[in-house]
Amino acid sequence: MAVIIIRTLLCSMLHFTTSFLLSPPTRRAFFHSSTKANYGYPHKSRALYLNRILFDASEIDGMNSHINNADNENDDSIESKEWMATVTLPKSDYRTIHMAKILGLQNGDAVRAGSVVTCDEVRDDANYNSDNDGSADANNSHQTNHHLQGLLTDQAIIQWIPEGKIKKAEPTKNGEPPGSVRLYIPPPPQTTFQTQDNDNDNYSKPPISLLLALPRPLQLQRILPMISQLGVDTIILTHAAKVPKDYFGSHLFRKTELIRDLLIEGLTLSGDDLRLPRVVVSKRPVGELFEELKVRFPMEDWVRVIAHPERKSVNKNGDEVEVVVKDVVRMTDVDFPMEKNGKRRKLLVAVGPEGGWEEPNELNLFEKHGFQK
Repeated sequence: MAVIIIRTLLCSMLHFTTSFLLSPPTRRAFFHSSTKANYGYPHKSRALYLNRILFDASEIDGMNSHINNADNENDDSIESKEWMATVTLPKSDYRTIHMAKILGLQNGDAVRAGSVVTCDEVRDDANYNSDNDGSADANNSHQTNHHLQGLLTDQAIIQWIPEGKIKKAEPTKNGEPPGSVRLYIPPPPQTTFQTQDNDNDNYSKPPISLLLALPRPLQLQRILPMISQLGVDTIILTHAAKVPKDYFGSHLFRKTELIRDLLIEGLTLSGDDLRLPRVVVSKRPVGELFEELKVRFPMEDWVRVIAHPERKSVNKNGDEVEVVVKDVVRMTDVDFPMEKNGKRRKLLVAVGPEGGWEEPNELNLFEKHGFQK
């Protein structure tokens, strides 16, 4: 039940975000049909159902690698062309399996691809200090080829590399990949770069962040891809009165690359967005979190909203019972005072645990610190 409630809330946030916060091209998630590039592989194109094949910059083989400068000008093979970079994925990789079994791609087919843009990744506030913002990479290997983050193309050409007893460079009859697969990234203008410093409106930081009371680990695994798909800028996983402390001992926090993989999973269905959300883990009580929120989400730039079901207030006086029902504030009714000064709308949404935020203590704290309910 809790998962259904959180999913419903996230879907409402998506509708609100796309309708009121984001410019239309920003959250454009659409399907793309594969196109046939003429590289000597006669094959009928197929429809692709995955928005984009994403990879980490560290997985890129290198710029202008695996390119043969053939002397024969009539050579029309893939290797003879000019490529910006290549990415080789092993046979057992889930993306390789997806391209073979689900998409049924053949040599010479084009696929939408991109390299994710990372930020602070997963940070535990136990190591927080004001000098370095407590940021830490989930995996140091992600720093490799950092300058290649944000590659975006709709024309990455695939080439199967048979392995073992398989000789044909095509998926097997049962849809299994014949071996590893190599993606050839074309040079500009077919390939563009999207980085955190890009001022393009289509790639500005999402104007919505999420303060989420830590759910059960299994639920967190289901929720993170959805949050990433929505285009959230920052996710703060926080403690609350109704959150058991042992939730923070989850394997997800011992191996933070698992969180990263879940975020990438959601990002593959997010159109042209390549930026991974920043994840902050806070084990402190809610009351001690507001000082950090003041720095990270200043009230002059961010509107704060707490998602909590409105309760009925019952006053008992002898046999008489008075029920007071307060007006419900919908997401579309949230006031954005910064708009009057020409600033961009930014929203921080606080979502409680399965049992909701503690009443009245936690709710009063949120309201005291400017959260609209």
